[in-house]
Amino acid sequence: MTDFITVEYGSTGASKTTNELGMRAMQARAYDARNSQYLLIKSPPASGKSRALMFLGLDKLHNQGLKKVIVAVPERSIGNSFRSTNLADHGFFADWVVSPRNNLCDMLGGEGGKINAFVRFMDSDDDEIIVCTHSTLRHAFDRIMKEGRGIAAFHDCVLAVDEFHHVSADADNRLGELIRAVMAEDSIHIVAMTGSYFRGDQVPVLRAEDEEKFTRVTYTYYEQLSGYEHLKTLGIGYHFYHGNYLAAIGEVLDPSKKTIIHIPNVNSQAALGDKIREMNGILDVLGDVETVDPATGFQHLRTPDGRILKIADLVTPQTQQTVLSGLRTVENKEDLDIVIALGMAKEGFDWIWCEHALTVGYRGSLTEVVQIIGRATRDAPGKAHAQFTNLIAEPDTTDDVVRTAVNDMLKAIACSLLMEQVLAPNFNFKTKPSDDRFDGASRPGSKIDLADPEPTIEINGLKEPASKRAKEIIQTDMTDLMAAVLQDNQVLRASLIPGEFPPETVNQVLIPNLIAKRYPDIAENEDDIEAIRQNVVARRAVLATLTGTSSTASNNADGDEATEGQKAHAQLLKLTSKFLSLPELSIDLIDQVNPFHGSYEILSKALGESVLRRIHQTIAETRIEITEAEAMAQLPRIRAFVDEHNGREPSITSANPIERRMAEALAWIRAAAVRRQKEKAKDQAA
Repeated sequence: MTDFITVEYGSTGASKTTNELGMRAMQARAYDARNSQYLLIKSPPASGKSRALMFLGLDKLHNQGLKKVIVAVPERSIGNSFRSTNLADHGFFADWVVSPRNNLCDMLGGEGGKINAFVRFMDSDDDEIIVCTHSTLRHAFDRIMKEGRGIAAFHDCVLAVDEFHHVSADADNRLGELIRAVMAEDSIHIVAMTGSYFRGDQVPVLRAEDEEKFTRVTYTYYEQLSGYEHLKTLGIGYHFYHGNYLAAIGEVLDPSKKTIIHIPNVNSQAALGDKIREMNGILDVLGDVETVDPATGFQHLRTPDGRILKIADLVTPQTQQTVLSGLRTVENKEDLDIVIALGMAKEGFDWIWCEHALTVGYRGSLTEVVQIIGRATRDAPGKAHAQFTNLIAEPDTTDDVVRTAVNDMLKAIACSLLMEQVLAPNFNFKTKPSDDRFDGASRPGSKIDLADPEPTIEINGLKEPASKRAKEIIQTDMTDLMAAVLQDNQVLRASLIPGEFPPETVNQVLIPNLIAKRYPDIAENEDDIEAIRQNVVARRAVLATLTGTSSTASNNADGDEATEGQKAHAQLLKLTSKFLSLPELSIDLIDQVNPFHGSYEILSKALGESVLRRIHQTIAETRIEITEAEAMAQLPRIRAFVDEHNGREPSITSANPIERRMAEALAWIRAAAVRRQKEKAKDQAA
């Protein structure tokens, strides 16, 4: 198995300690913003978002004049996180109490009965808290609107939406439409919670004008994992297989590790066409099933070495409800060993003993990958390491659908790069002040304090944000922006053909275009776009430096690779030392670096030469056409090339892909000049 990333943390225990009100660090941070009408909490799995909502909801009920709290979750199993909870014994002024009849996630029967229960709750003067699914909320909202009662029925309510990334600014997203309708009514409060604010389809979660109304509370993965007591390292890796995944899964499935196995969607390339067969095939790899516990539905399986494993099967529909009920009774480490799931046991699934999340098949959604990894990153006694493994099919060089396989491979790379960003500190960049003492000499690098959740790093020539909006994006939205960058097909394809697309094309053309598209309110402000762009590429450069991948090397006109000392077979992000030293960084140097080259190098070592050649060919077949912005960005390189080669221009037939790309850019510039001359002559003639 190839680990793209291994992250080592300090294990300070800080994120698990509580204050005098019984609040952990993230919860206290959210509670400080309790008076905000619209509150967006961005915090990783297991950081305590559900209890944070309890504190906020009770304060709004008892101290802010609100009448009801509506908690909406994406699936029924997550509703268990919002059950009645004793808070007063730990210092808070009240307990969170959900009447059994108002916990609609536990309610039996169809959706119609739950909608009736929701309407009854809204009509009651006594009921204060309800827990339901997003689906129930949407359907109940529609019924109340059809009855002609309007938004007024939700006056003085708190609407708490868990896993808020299910909302979309798209006009066809019903949950998003509901949120926009609610925000049009001034008396309704919203608490939005999510562990990953980005969506796989790249559609914004909220419209810019709506998002500006929210107070943001951000608690990073870095803060969470650094503050754990037991968990010290997290590995993110990939294992490639040929043919049937059941023949390879035994190579990465360790029966001694508490594991959640996510089998592929029935419509995916990796699926075998029969989910029950796949589930039984995994059981066969592990051993022989001897009995089934009638109370929990867990299968008791004997391994070849004689051990008994307790396995929860969430794939078979006939036993699923029994197994889900059994999972709610799991408390101790020995209660469960392995979960096998299809489309479940992801967001909100809480099994603290899980130490290995094994996912079969590519996952196109970065959000889904983040959620799956979160299943293994709970802190628990004796759990020093957590592992995410993606078991994925190696593209077959003879396969007719190789293009799909290559695209899926790109998604896997994007996921690993995003997780590297998510798991690191939230760096705070600023311009390094000039100092005449170092004129003509090498300046010292930066020392960063990793005890600070937002370490400050100085960069020569960095453009700092001037407007309030640009500062806000850099301070609170960089992970989401990085997700958008990494999901962009143009950026990924350009990044993975380092010989053909110079780093400047990615850094100075593609990324700013994407920023302008994502934030149309600042698209015309070149200074804001440039400041945000420099922050994006600086983050990638610093992470590459910390992980040992090439951070200061660039491909020259002859296609030279990074120097040997700057190469790495795997990325180790070690965040345990209090201080780390960085080399001197300048934005000019950073712009000459392919920000994604390190992961490409790892991929190159994990796959065979013929597969890599086919990947290159497939990407090249759909390569990006030259735009005006890229052509103009190539001009300095073209001039330098001509100077270095005694006046010779780049050749369109050169074997060197960088020279060939420069020649294509030069041809584009000349053709554009001819078009302008013709248009000018035509205008003069008219």
